[in-house]
Amino acid sequence: MSAATMNLHAIKAIYLFEMARTWRTPLQSILSPVISTSLYFVVFGAAIGSRMQAIDGVPYGAFIVPGLIMLSLLTQSIANASFAIYFPKFTGTIFELLSAPVAWWEAVFAYVAAAATKSVMLGLIILVTAFLFVPLKIEHPLWMLLFLVLTATTFSLFGFIIGVWADGFEKLQVVPLLIVTPLAFLGGSFYSIDMLPPFWRAVTLFNPVVYLISGFRWSFFGFADVGIAVSLTMTLVFLCACIAVIAWIFKTGYRLKN
Repeated sequence: MSAATMNLHAIKAIYLFEMARTWRTPLQSILSPVISTSLYFVVFGAAIGSRMQAIDGVPYGAFIVPGLIMLSLLTQSIANASFAIYFPKFTGTIFELLSAPVAWWEAVFAYVAAAATKSVMLGLIILVTAFLFVPLKIEHPLWMLLFLVLTATTFSLFGFIIGVWADGFEKLQVVPLLIVTPLAFLGGSFYSIDMLPPFWRAVTLFNPVVYLISGFRWSFFGFADVGIAVSLTMTLVFLCACIAVIAWIFKTGYRLKN
């Protein structure tokens, strides 16, 4: 299907419907994650950070900001997208979407765009909040925005997959709580992986979140644990893998048509 025949009306309708849920629940969607992340700034940035050594010349309180933003971005992107597609499955309205004259990629685009928009907005709000607690600079603001959008989009796609796979509300929380959050904490959110012994540093490089946090941190301070090209490549590979899985889901009807 060409761009000329893209069903913009359907995309807009789904996008606005999903965004409307955010404005109906601002405390849960925006304020709660911001407050939770702000507590990290207070505890690790102000209280503990003042007693920690600077890392590559960057105060510890500022050093952890990219990791904390990325942690919130990952969890919120997954949560927004997974619930967005799971709820129609739960209520049975998914069949209306499947029978509508809307291409599968148009529906996915709308759902993922809405989830990514929410996550990027939240990430920017947390970034502004961070300036209130720690001295902060952004050396490459355009790269920072690129990594923010790419990460939000990639994990919104991943969240969409989880929402299709889940057959209960409990499963919506399994992957974020037991896999993604631990990987984010072990991926250099609060430390540089260069501080690890050689063996554990090599093991850490198998953690995909390392590349996201490293690239994002580079956009702030100009240094990173992993090369910026490698970080960007790994992010794009994960994004393409998620798109391939979603295409397979709609081609086979996996957990959508039964």
